[in-house]
Amino acid sequence: MPKSKQAAKPGKAPSAETRDRSAATTVAVAINGSGGAGAITAGGMLLKAAARAGYYGLFTRAVGPQIRGGEAAAILRLATTPVETAANRCDLQIAIDWMNADRFAGELNLGPDSLVVANADAEDAPEVITKSGARIVSVPLTKLAKSIKGGRPNMVALGIAAAAIGIPQDAVEKEIVDTLASKGEAAIAASTQALAAGMKAANEVGASTPLATATSDTKRWIISGNEAAGLGAIRGGVRFVAAYPITPATEILEWMSPALVKAGGSLVQAEDELASINMIIGASYGGVPSLTATSGPGLALMIESLGLAIASEIPIVIVDVMRGGPSTGIPTKSEQSDLNMALYGCHGDAPHIVAAPTSVADCLFTTQWAVHLAEATQAPAIVLSDQFLGQAKAVIDRPADIAFIANRKIETAPAEGYRRYAITADGVSPMTVPGTPGGQYTADGLEHNPRGTPSTSPTDHMSQLDKRAGKLTGFDYGQHWADIEGKGEIAVITWGSSTGPVREAIETARADGMKVKLIALRLLAPTQPEQLAKALKGVDHALVVEQTHSGQFLRYLRGEYDLPAKVEHLCRPGPLTYRAAEILTALNDMR
Repeated sequence: MPKSKQAAKPGKAPSAETRDRSAATTVAVAINGSGGAGAITAGGMLLKAAARAGYYGLFTRAVGPQIRGGEAAAILRLATTPVETAANRCDLQIAIDWMNADRFAGELNLGPDSLVVANADAEDAPEVITKSGARIVSVPLTKLAKSIKGGRPNMVALGIAAAAIGIPQDAVEKEIVDTLASKGEAAIAASTQALAAGMKAANEVGASTPLATATSDTKRWIISGNEAAGLGAIRGGVRFVAAYPITPATEILEWMSPALVKAGGSLVQAEDELASINMIIGASYGGVPSLTATSGPGLALMIESLGLAIASEIPIVIVDVMRGGPSTGIPTKSEQSDLNMALYGCHGDAPHIVAAPTSVADCLFTTQWAVHLAEATQAPAIVLSDQFLGQAKAVIDRPADIAFIANRKIETAPAEGYRRYAITADGVSPMTVPGTPGGQYTADGLEHNPRGTPSTSPTDHMSQLDKRAGKLTGFDYGQHWADIEGKGEIAVITWGSSTGPVREAIETARADGMKVKLIALRLLAPTQPEQLAKALKGVDHALVVEQTHSGQFLRYLRGEYDLPAKVEHLCRPGPLTYRAAEILTALNDMR
């Protein structure tokens, strides 16, 4: 095939620009190719090798709308300090081939300072790449791979990436051994040779986007948000899960299935989402902390049974890993547009808990906390994660062990005339486990009196409504309701995965002398008006950042809280997540 006119020939000496480039504290890398080319595999191995070398990192996948097969890209950001968000630009792109690469252009954001390594044995780079202004060099990835028995182009690409960034060869070789151990010595040898060939080729063409030397070799965790949520659930006491697979939440179930067995629990793959939530309601009624995981379409199906759990005061946890909507929408991309459904989707007055993690690592804490809240208040809790948080893999410091565990108020020796729904000072009345002598009661969706007997009495209805609402509004959530950082007359109010880019933008703004406060809500319901008023004290100008089309978060804030007189709004739907540069621009416009 004809080669790109912009591509340099292999063997060309590094330019002065390349030789003089100083090492950066963060480097963004993308490896793309068609389905089966191994781009995702190479990206995952690069992340693990970087972690071995002492670096932090964030790894996300970009795939086509068909979910499996088709084009794919591994997008990484490696750094000497923790990272929570995608980079503002891509420093290095390696193309095993160019199948539908234009679909990833918005996520890569190439520019004149970017370097593209093209496969000399593939087709020309698409126009979106050549017009980006990026420097393009050519390496015969396929030819180099074929010169090695069992060699693969993605391992050559891995070598190019490692050499360009400065990841030690031995760190990558150790990862090859670990990853390919089940495939045998021949596969390991072939991949190690392909790695060396790629590293040599990178040096020959001057492919260099160096990362500063890591300052620590402390062992860290590599974990996705979905895995972290599963771990948080088990640490919180969940021992039963029922769910139906759905993108992008399925990895929670895949991780929890064997982990639950080790913890003495079990997981059931139900026939659909309706069965899933009804199963966990039944298991929780039986005394076992229970959870289901889904995405927007599944949560929509669960809403009626969510109301049942609220009315019968049975604690459950639903993890909603949000994706683009409505309907089938964009299953493989992020959005925060399930907010309204999570907050207001139930019919009737149906108070429940809604919490949202602020980072990949925070998926562990927030899910564990949600289990604790659900059990302590005997109410359903929804955890609003999203595709970015759920499916991204991050290199993080080991999270601290936290004390939140399931702590349900259980009645083991009920007195005569046991009243399951008795009006108590904190609104939480002791439950009995089925089979407890004298502890039988009716738990269903009908309004009831304190005994649980169905009732249409206005007095019973009012007292039970007050009970269900009061136990949530009166609960002490401590300081975990939000992440509040910094001081200043300007505040950025956000939630969920938008927190990462907001935090990075604020750090840059502070370095430039701007005084800005971060307020990232973790507890979305019930509302905390007194706490937010305290956090906003001294703030006269706010920027609200969210990833929806209709401004759901700002509408929610305006409806439930008193905001500063001046409020700016940064709002757009998926599929692109925010970058820190966009938020920094908005902050600078507020000066």
